[in-house]
Amino acid sequence: MIDKLSWVAAYPEIFLLVMTCVIALADLNVKGEQRTSTYIATMLTLAALTLLNVMYAANGQTIVAFGGMVVSDPMSNWLRAFASLAVMVTLIYGRQYAFDRTMLRGGELFSLSLFALLGMYIMISGHNFLVIYMGLELLTLSSYALVALRRDDANASEAAMKYFVLGAMASGFMLYGLSMLYGATGSLDVGEVSAALTTGLLDHRVLALGAVFVVAGLAFKLGAAPFHMWVPDVYDGAPTAVTLMIAGAPKLAAFAIIMRLLVEGMLPLAFDWQQMLAVMAIASLLVGNLAAIAQTNIKRMLAFSTIAQMGFVLLGLVAGVSFTDNVASTANTANAYSATMFYIVTYVLTTLATFGVLLLLSSSKLEANKLSDLAGLNQRNPVMAGVLAAAMFSLAGVPPLVGFYAKLSVLQALMASSQEIYIYLAVFAVVMSLVGAFYYLRIVKLMYFDVPEVQDTIEINADARFVLSLNGLSLLALGILPSGLMAICTHAIVELLV
Repeated sequence: MIDKLSWVAAYPEIFLLVMTCVIALADLNVKGEQRTSTYIATMLTLAALTLLNVMYAANGQTIVAFGGMVVSDPMSNWLRAFASLAVMVTLIYGRQYAFDRTMLRGGELFSLSLFALLGMYIMISGHNFLVIYMGLELLTLSSYALVALRRDDANASEAAMKYFVLGAMASGFMLYGLSMLYGATGSLDVGEVSAALTTGLLDHRVLALGAVFVVAGLAFKLGAAPFHMWVPDVYDGAPTAVTLMIAGAPKLAAFAIIMRLLVEGMLPLAFDWQQMLAVMAIASLLVGNLAAIAQTNIKRMLAFSTIAQMGFVLLGLVAGVSFTDNVASTANTANAYSATMFYIVTYVLTTLATFGVLLLLSSSKLEANKLSDLAGLNQRNPVMAGVLAAAMFSLAGVPPLVGFYAKLSVLQALMASSQEIYIYLAVFAVVMSLVGAFYYLRIVKLMYFDVPEVQDTIEINADARFVLSLNGLSLLALGILPSGLMAICTHAIVELLV
């Protein structure tokens, strides 16, 4: 018999599932091409979910539910709240774009986005290998459909096919790795797997090989090199509204399953998987920053920028456990993982601002894909130019924007480990950030110093203008006063590690 606390822990998922089904069915009777009633119902659902998860997080209670398969703790509550907010902002930015391209005729954009969010919820709250994988597949299948939503667009169809093929391969990697861990430990429960690993009685070769496949699958979901091949093609080929749906909120869910699988489940194997993450961090910083310089397509440039930013996320995870003479030290664990959580949350916030400007800039006649489309943007709409400039400075790590503090916190975590190799990694990351600053500042130069190709001013809806302004101001506010968000991240990670 399922106890009452289990239902309490799953209320957000249950509410989201019910509302998604209701909205999908009700949309069948909606006649307006803008799907106003569907849009309003979706916004109210996402707002209610955000509020519900914030209330759960404020309560601070950790509930292990459904026989240990689901957990509701501060980390899951805050990540679900941030994911709901990110999807809400994405749909606000992307509504007019989708309408101009006849993507709202069937209402699938809203229902598929909610199903993708449900997959993120399950990934974030899952505490069992099968539950986590079920959430992952729900997210990815919804994402494949979203990428192919413009059925008459050959680029979108090609991007969806590439995403599907490579995504299936990555899912196979992860499943194979999880099956090896199950075979070695005899359990699918994250907590029981961790307890079995601490005994030291299991075959380390099987465990290490399983960890390799799990890390490969996770790296694909993050878009980290050398498993980044899908990122530029999908970002470029997908409609920009869908690109933001893929680039934003799912990164929070990817971080959650990394914490569940690698930290909660396989921390005794940290020596093995941290080495893999370190190599991928170096490759991501190198490939992402160098390849972005050569791009003239802004979506592809931002795709390689994402790869580079994920390099910093991996560096934060690498710094969690330090080793001296093969003796593990977890003194820096909470500091490193809270810095990583802070980084991923602020990265999603910055990504929303970046693609939000591109969505609002794109009209029915113009797809803002080329860097030259940003020329003279300040003359056409100073608010959009200001927000995009703030986002670019933040991604480059320029103070006082939040990206500077995010990068600094990760670098401090690396330095605090007192490992010589980690200090070298920190220096390498700083050098790569200087390289990356070139293509970020190039966009600022285009907006403020180049002559616009089109002279007309850009008019945007009041709700989108308000959210975009708030989005841009948050990058500055969190950079000046980061302590509140950092305290949330630290508390969430400390409660996770207890």
